[in-house]
Amino acid sequence: MNAEITGWGKCMPPNVLTNSDLEQIVDTSDDWITTRTGIKERRISHVEASDLAAVAGQRALAAAGKSVDDVDLLLVATCSGDTIIPSTASRVQDKMGLTNAAAMDLNAACSGFVYGLVTGANMIRGGTNKTVLLIGTEKLHYLMNTTDRTTCVLFGDGAGAVVLEPSEEGIGLLGSDLGMDGSAGKYLHVPADGTQGEIGRRAPEQCGIAMDGQEVFRRAVTMMAESSLLAIQKSGLDLEDVDILIPHQANVRIIDATARRLGVDSARVFVNIQSYGNTSAATIPVALTEALEQGQIEPGSIVAFTAFGGGLSWGSAIVRWGERVTPIATSDAELPPADKTTMEILQSNLDFFGEKSA
Repeated sequence: MNAEITGWGKCMPPNVLTNSDLEQIVDTSDDWITTRTGIKERRISHVEASDLAAVAGQRALAAAGKSVDDVDLLLVATCSGDTIIPSTASRVQDKMGLTNAAAMDLNAACSGFVYGLVTGANMIRGGTNKTVLLIGTEKLHYLMNTTDRTTCVLFGDGAGAVVLEPSEEGIGLLGSDLGMDGSAGKYLHVPADGTQGEIGRRAPEQCGIAMDGQEVFRRAVTMMAESSLLAIQKSGLDLEDVDILIPHQANVRIIDATARRLGVDSARVFVNIQSYGNTSAATIPVALTEALEQGQIEPGSIVAFTAFGGGLSWGSAIVRWGERVTPIATSDAELPPADKTTMEILQSNLDFFGEKSA
């Protein structure tokens, strides 16, 4: 028994934050951001991460031809969920009406979707579950330190989802590699995001995403390339067998450097970071959905996923696609209309972290 992806969907909030907008917030420029990251704009959510997840999940179920009653396990990969207690997954379960599904959060930061894919596939392989809904969802703008130009230009909000079902041998997840170096967690973290420290004694600089960009870049390129090769080897395939590489969309320079290290031609690498920025656990399922919409995945394609994120975590997975590359149906699920402009949504960040830095 194996597990294949039978449904897919995304939900991107309507509010757009452009590089020009960021020039009004922090000391930066469109040229600086584009050259160093490849990002032109990102989405800012007016709703919670669970709302984004519920819409993406409904769209993925429709694409798979499944109803909410079919789902027996919900996995929500997130590092910026609504609350710690209850889990974001419990909120998504309620909003979607997944009454037959067990539900849990999974936090491996930007590697969360790959971790979730391996977890969900192995639950199916083990016979515990038959229909797994895996969602990556993030509301990262909540953690955007508007005085730190090295991080606030990178992140955005969004959600992507897939449905996993049992499949015949040879279709679905073929091999994977997961890893973590907890000793390096300090290079990408949110210092006060949890119970660490004294309650009520948290300064603004402790509440936003903090990152050592050079160290993260070096480790990301090395580990995504090495992890991809290990997953390919475990799949019994060669690098040349991979039809499309869908990497975590963190930084276009990281993506390009990883592809060069692997020796993969850019034509086989899917990139959409220019439109959404880094949406952490959501980047890969959103990119997968768009790759399918653009006809870049065909029946039987070998698809490689690879990611790197906070922890420091990494993960890769190799999937042989099934016969269907178009949705069985579509969902009419939509977010409520935005009642604020992008800058109005970000005003609380500006009030908390500070106005434009010198």
